[in-house]
Amino acid sequence: MSLQVTPTDAACGAVVTGVDLTTNLDQSVIDELRAHWLKHKVLVFPRQKLSNDDLVRVSRYFGETGEDPFFGHIDENEFVCAIQRNADETAPVFAEVYHSDWSFMKVPPAGTALYGIKIPPVGGDTLFANQVLAYEEMPDDLRARTENLIAIHSAELGYAPDGVYGDNDESKKRSMRIRPSEKAREKQEHPLVKPHTETGEKALFSSFAYIQGFVGMKKEESDALLGELYMHQSKDEFVYRHKWEKDMLVIWDNRSLLHSATGGYDGHDRLLHRTTIADSVA
Repeated sequence: MSLQVTPTDAACGAVVTGVDLTTNLDQSVIDELRAHWLKHKVLVFPRQKLSNDDLVRVSRYFGETGEDPFFGHIDENEFVCAIQRNADETAPVFAEVYHSDWSFMKVPPAGTALYGIKIPPVGGDTLFANQVLAYEEMPDDLRARTENLIAIHSAELGYAPDGVYGDNDESKKRSMRIRPSEKAREKQEHPLVKPHTETGEKALFSSFAYIQGFVGMKKEESDALLGELYMHQSKDEFVYRHKWEKDMLVIWDNRSLLHSATGGYDGHDRLLHRTTIADSVA
């Protein structure tokens, strides 16, 4: 069976069949998959029985293994993190705000791979918002106010000891291995409109979760602009809503997308394994 790539009917995403990811792929197939990834921004591979080693190998077809600064890795593999929520957890669902993974790093990751192991019968969809399209369809007034802005990114609100996932969160008994740290208070500046490091396409590189403000702008003005941007970036016409299945691998491009988790599966276990794909250029 030959490689088949079927785009979704949404603003991004494509389903890939006709490839067995448990085997070593030829370079020509890898190159083809990477081209589709850059074009569609989200690749979905259903019905793949992957080991942790398979997951790492396939991730490396798209780039070197990246860093996960505030996650602990699973015991079986130093490059794999568990995105996990047990049936009896009462803490808020992890990562429900649109974001680009680890955007506060000096060189943010190129992509993320996520593999479904325990998938609830309801809920748990992941939302992907196409930020190339969001940039292209910005109102002229909003574009004029944001084109040359430099955003200040930080993990402080989430991963500092007093953050959302900090020391106070431990009493809620999350099953995920989250590692809060004072290092989360560090700041990193990135252009709000950022060219893709491979395609050159301009995209909004903005995250309500990680941006604390804009260089040279007062907090009140920054907060108001972030709210306006968030409303634009997350419009339905930019979003692909992904429904998970067991043994499904999804690989997305953090340079051109925002993503968000959703809940709706209380009382069910949910477990996915994740790798981070590094970028070579800031």
